[in-house]
Amino acid sequence: MIPNTWRGHEVAVVGLGRSGVAATKLLAREGVRVYASDRAAQVPGGPDLAALRALAGVEVEVGQHDIARIARAVALVVSPGVPPNAPPLEAAGRAGVPILSELDLGFTALPGTRCIAVTGTNGKTTTTALVAHLLRAAGMRAEAAGNIGRPLSEAAVAAPPFQWLAVEASSFQLHDSPHFSPDIGVLTNLAPDHLDRYASVEEYYADKRLLFRNASARQVWVLNGDDTAVLDLAGGAAGRVVRFSLRGRADGWYDAAKQCLRLGNSDLIPRAALPLLGAHNVANALAAALAAQAAAVTISDISKGLRSFQALPHRLEPVGEVNGVLWINDSKATNIASTVVAIEAMERPFVLLLGGRHKGEPYTRLAPLLKARCRLVIAYGEAGPLVEGDLKGKVPLELGTTFEDVMGRARRAAKPGDAVLLSPACSSYDMFTNYEERGGMFRRLVAQQ
Repeated sequence: MIPNTWRGHEVAVVGLGRSGVAATKLLAREGVRVYASDRAAQVPGGPDLAALRALAGVEVEVGQHDIARIARAVALVVSPGVPPNAPPLEAAGRAGVPILSELDLGFTALPGTRCIAVTGTNGKTTTTALVAHLLRAAGMRAEAAGNIGRPLSEAAVAAPPFQWLAVEASSFQLHDSPHFSPDIGVLTNLAPDHLDRYASVEEYYADKRLLFRNASARQVWVLNGDDTAVLDLAGGAAGRVVRFSLRGRADGWYDAAKQCLRLGNSDLIPRAALPLLGAHNVANALAAALAAQAAAVTISDISKGLRSFQALPHRLEPVGEVNGVLWINDSKATNIASTVVAIEAMERPFVLLLGGRHKGEPYTRLAPLLKARCRLVIAYGEAGPLVEGDLKGKVPLELGTTFEDVMGRARRAAKPGDAVLLSPACSSYDMFTNYEERGGMFRRLVAQQ
């Protein structure tokens, strides 16, 4: 629950996206005074800010932060998009103000609700959604929350309360979550990412390791048995470990000979019955199945749930076939590892749309994977010249300008039987407000053909 020591004092909330708004509402409901601020003068969700200002004990400021006031707060709740070197956080740190993520705040307000946390570099969102779907399909009151979209602070005020939450936990959230202790934890995989925010891969992995900071014998950890970095990271953590694998027998595994997903010795679902593209989604399904099994869902119910799940938007999402060309929206692929997964899922010749805002990793890793089936790479956005420098001469490549120009080039290059794959390996912030807007533009331009 909310600490009693906060009552009668002021808590600062920094960042007024959806999670910051939810944190402010939760604190106000608990009778805590709040100073909520965002450095942006225009914050998405104007009506939400108006509702916050109407709450007793809440003061909202946009366009700046009152650093001195934040340094006097009894605690600071930070949204995941705010970097640790932001002035309000640095000031709070110097003043000894405890810094908590919104995820941590929401978790402390969820007594009686059990949590399955999902983290990793790739596959978090699909696996989280799969877990929630499997629990609901088994008749449980369950929801997906956390970095997937619904803040834990918002889920904490739901009535009636949820039995289970499937919680997507990013490294940014785990960084400031000292109380977070899920009943079941899933680590999908590890690869370099967010090197625009972290000084090194090791620093990024260290935040992922915080999933295990409150590990105890009662917990269950679902680990990728094919990823040595995952196994090393979780090494020594208290609790029961179960593993999933695409390479051989494990607690959850893919039987390549039978083309079947299995839990131990039991058949779960034929690969052809899983409505998701790519081997990585077989791994995600196995991880979700093991998490659901640890939450006492039967194999029969898991099988039914996997069959009825549908691909999430912007994650290897087929959006249409036009003149024999399949257009695939993988806008959520904002790092090299995600794009590697998408390339490996392609069974057709394809045109790859690659670019956006660079995140620190070279694109040379993609070159060997593109030789077999990639008809053309179209590089674009701020990262376009870097992509061109890393891949030119290794694969056919053109440099696009606007997103409309990129789509036009793809349409001209693709032949019947091909695919056009938007899997950018970059963030979207150079041309779009987020990856959803980028994927939405892709969809609209496909529909206009």
